[in-house]
Amino acid sequence: MSGHEKVGTIWEHLSELRNRLRYVLYSILATTTFFMVCPANASFLQNPSALTTLYDPIIALVLQSIVRDALPKGVTLIAGSITAPLEIYFIGSLIMGLAASTPVIAYEFYMYVDPALYPEERRAAFPFIASFTVLFVIGALFGYKVLVPFMLWAMLPFFGIANATAVIYVTDFYQLVFMMTTATGFIFTLPVFFVLLVRFGIIKTSFVTKRRRYIYAAMYILATVLTPDGGVLGDIALFAPMIILLELAVFFGKRYEKSRPTTPAPVMEKPTYTKCRFCGNLLRSAELGFCPSCGKSQI
Repeated sequence: MSGHEKVGTIWEHLSELRNRLRYVLYSILATTTFFMVCPANASFLQNPSALTTLYDPIIALVLQSIVRDALPKGVTLIAGSITAPLEIYFIGSLIMGLAASTPVIAYEFYMYVDPALYPEERRAAFPFIASFTVLFVIGALFGYKVLVPFMLWAMLPFFGIANATAVIYVTDFYQLVFMMTTATGFIFTLPVFFVLLVRFGIIKTSFVTKRRRYIYAAMYILATVLTPDGGVLGDIALFAPMIILLELAVFFGKRYEKSRPTTPAPVMEKPTYTKCRFCGNLLRSAELGFCPSCGKSQI
């Protein structure tokens, strides 16, 4: 930090944090309300008396798209409770509001930490944000388009084995979709944090290369936790891209390690000893003036 920059007090930092969190909250409230209230079409205006049947907010189209993309054919959704549709209505709107507010959240967070960043850290911020965003979107799409339909499809044969009707509670279905989409999105961004830690010398790629079998085992356990209903094939479907991303992170991390300038370790000179001419006491080479034992000069 340069000398002309002002160092704020803890109360000033807290006040700035409060203001930025306020903007984030306003953005989330506005976008959530938009998905809850804004109509997807204006057909209800032609027949205002049929408002309850024709009025569809934007969140209704989102939920319909999820059912169309993820729910297998032959499976029926039921409410389970009278408040379940209302819960999905609010939760879905909030999640979409959070997703739409992501640019605002990222901007406010960056502007808050920007004064404390060194130039090298500031240069690394934009590639980090871009990589994080791209990998999160890819991971979320992978979870939404691949994992969720596969997990539901893999469970269908067991309905027949148990002589059960393929009926799913609406809350269980949407919770699975929202959880898997978000979880896989964040899992796909873990290599970005690993490369960032390697770039600043906090961790080395050898930490992974020397412990691959243990890290792979831990990642497989994580995959089984995130895909409890997908069976072994569902676990492998998530485990395989996690391994690929980890190896790519190690590859790029090694490139940063090779480009980092290395400073040779200081060479410690080995001390030399000689004996006092008078008392035979061992003397370091730097103590050749007078013997600390008998006090006589060695010159």
